[in-house]
Amino acid sequence: MFPEFFVPGLTAFLLTAVVLQLLLVRAHRFLPVDRPNERSLHARPVPRFGGLAILVGSALALMLPGGVAPLWLWPVPVLAAISLLDDFLSLPAVPRFIVQIAVAAAFALMQSINPLWLLPVIVAMVWMTNLYNFMDGSDGLAGGMALSGFSAYALLASLAGDGELAVVSAVLCGAALAFLLRNLHPASVFMGDAGSIPLGFLAAAIGLIGVQRGIWDVWLPLLVFLVFIADATVTLLQRLRRGERVWQPHRTHYYQRLVRMGFGHAGTAKLYFAVMVGCAACAVLVQLNAPRFGPALLGAWALLFILMGRRVNRRWRAFEQTAAGGPQ
Repeated sequence: MFPEFFVPGLTAFLLTAVVLQLLLVRAHRFLPVDRPNERSLHARPVPRFGGLAILVGSALALMLPGGVAPLWLWPVPVLAAISLLDDFLSLPAVPRFIVQIAVAAAFALMQSINPLWLLPVIVAMVWMTNLYNFMDGSDGLAGGMALSGFSAYALLASLAGDGELAVVSAVLCGAALAFLLRNLHPASVFMGDAGSIPLGFLAAAIGLIGVQRGIWDVWLPLLVFLVFIADATVTLLQRLRRGERVWQPHRTHYYQRLVRMGFGHAGTAKLYFAVMVGCAACAVLVQLNAPRFGPALLGAWALLFILMGRRVNRRWRAFEQTAAGGPQ
């Protein structure tokens, strides 16, 4: 017998695949295109409206019989609208951040967060919203993270008997998989801000709701999405230390370095997929069997990432020396 969330997830997969195909064939001339720039890892223009297909396919699946339409999803269309506008017009950072902060604050207040934790929760939600977008720069990464992360949410919510969270998470998994099949290298479509910003928010929002409902502990969402959190956070701190303008495009994320050093999009995606699945699987198993060991597990994975990051940094320095013609 299939879990309760299988049918909504399959429905979202099929609907997203259809919507994406229609957009690619019928509407590609009117929708945003990602043209190579100083941050890009691709060399040709690629449509960047895959996130729009994810959201439309997910919304349709949630409205059909067997789906759910919880009111706490209201931030998604708001964030999608401002992000889609950014995809078209490249809005300044300030108005986008203002909207994101307002949405995160309103959402947190509606969840009756302890006042002592309100500000940290808002900051964490805004950071997760944006870091997901920062990590959407190489074929397959954002779709793979959505598939892995929301799968963990769906499984744990289902086992806990929370049909609402299970269905919403499964729908996001199905939609992400349909997109991912078109986003693997060489990608025929990118996600765009209209997809990555809402997905980042939902990763934080569903994680928060799951903690409040007692489905999982606070460490679990951090571990499930640790691959993206670690890469983006460490990169940001390194750029701040170097005095760089962190709001400007760049190509110094660890995944970007790996692609440029010769791993390529496919090799980098395989490595990141393996670590994503490893984090998610460990998180689920420990949450189900020994949740008290969760913080230690999170620390162990963080230590592993630090060691891996140092290795990548060493290879990157050697790569830069070689690219510059060797030591001066």
